[in-house]
Amino acid sequence: MDTYGEIDGALANDVPRVIASAKFGIGAPVRHRVYGFRGVIFDVDPIFNNSEEWWENIPEDVRPRKDQPFYHLLAETPEPERSPYIAYVSEQNLVPENRDEDPIDHPELDEFFEGVEDGRFILRQKSN
Repeated sequence: MDTYGEIDGALANDVPRVIASAKFGIGAPVRHRVYGFRGVIFDVDPIFNNSEEWWENIPEDVRPRKDQPFYHLLAETPEPERSPYIAYVSEQNLVPENRDEDPIDHPELDEFFEGVEDGRFILRQKSN
């Protein structure tokens, strides 16, 4: 958002206010509904905020809507050559992680979070 209340040329009032209804919060452990990889949410976009090229590379029959929250995940997969990584996932493709599984392991977890409480990662307080 610039100093005039515009986001990419649109007035801020015209942008849907969906962040208040985001299903998952920062620190939530989640699993991808289709592909099964797991991750911890470290950022949320209220609506799609990636490149058109990225979005169009998703097969059309499974391409998510853009008008929903998208989550940035510290992700892991059972395939060592593909893990760990950062994932960008639509809300419709996430489900809560099963707490009975092994803890999610990602080398950047300590950069963002200071521990786990009641199954949720606690955001690290930034110091100036």
